[in-house]
Amino acid sequence: MSSLNLQNPSPKLFIIYCTLAGFIASWGISGLLVSIDLISQTPPGSFFGVIGISLGYYDPVTAPLIGFGLHVLTGTIAGNIFGQVSLFWKRISPYNSKHGLKTGMIVGVILWAVLFVPVALLVIQPTLDSFNSGITPNQYVYSIVSNFSSLSGIIIAGSLVFHLIYGSILGYMSGRMTEIRAFSYPKTD
Repeated sequence: MSSLNLQNPSPKLFIIYCTLAGFIASWGISGLLVSIDLISQTPPGSFFGVIGISLGYYDPVTAPLIGFGLHVLTGTIAGNIFGQVSLFWKRISPYNSKHGLKTGMIVGVILWAVLFVPVALLVIQPTLDSFNSGITPNQYVYSIVSNFSSLSGIIIAGSLVFHLIYGSILGYMSGRMTEIRAFSYPKTD
């Protein structure tokens, strides 16, 4: 007689859960960033345009798309790294949604401190400052620079909140996927 039981999930599934949660969380944060653009009355995608401009893309269509793509890719990779670290450091593993929420927020703060702040201060801000001399490649770059060049302190502080939200979504979702054993297959006895 065979009965249907769910297998204990492999810890390696943390990589899948966290990668997927990172992808979803980065999309969610991207939506919030576009909302901020609408509230601040800057063109939608301006934040992503800053990223694109910093990389040398000055076209008003290409710059935000490059920035958005890199933002989602970075969030997905950060989730993947969280999953990989979870394999080796059990205390940070998102084994349920409550614990995942806490550890995800830690990941969000680490991501902010290790990646966002250095990139913002050492790459993005100097690039924006270089255009403040009055010579910009086009009107789009001038518009972005004039909107963002004096806001670096506010952006750095505000981004901590966004990284906490990203980490919360990442941790909660990966923990919830672990709880419900998403991607686990039943085994027969």
